[in-house]
Amino acid sequence: MSPLTVREMRFADCDRVSAIRIRGWQHAYRGLMPQAYLDGLSVAADAERRRARFGQGGGSVVNLVAEQGGEVVGWAACGPYRDGGGSPTGDAELYAVYVDPDHLGGGIGRALLAAAVERCRAYPRMLLWVLKGNTPARRFYERAGFRSDGAEEPFEVDGVPVPEVRYVRTLGG
Repeated sequence: MSPLTVREMRFADCDRVSAIRIRGWQHAYRGLMPQAYLDGLSVAADAERRRARFGQGGGSVVNLVAEQGGEVVGWAACGPYRDGGGSPTGDAELYAVYVDPDHLGGGIGRALLAAAVERCRAYPRMLLWVLKGNTPARRFYERAGFRSDGAEEPFEVDGVPVPEVRYVRTLGG
């Protein structure tokens, strides 16, 4: 197996990152969200939005990709924590970690999470939101030192409640 490299995302990675994100949603959220919604997700539409937003955020948002054998196999994004109103706070937030479902179980998610945590070491804490019913993801974050802080946020998909819970980990800041 070829070595894994984690690097900053490039504009040319947008299509592949969108494919990983959409396939990740369809894989991880099956049974947690309406299937019609998951089936209707579009890689092309996601990639178009991603290209339009690429480089925005004033450098505060970090997008990372994991590359193996010349192929992008995972993506993570982190930056300042957004409270309910979207305003930044003094903490960091892990916005996303997705691994191509064909490459799960090989340490790619752990490598992306470790790189995201390292990029946010100047913050006192890192927070993230995870679907309450996504037990595998919750275990993944718990193994990485994150703990639920009891906060829950309503999230609705096509009229179906899909609650999220917040996790937190102390960093260096």
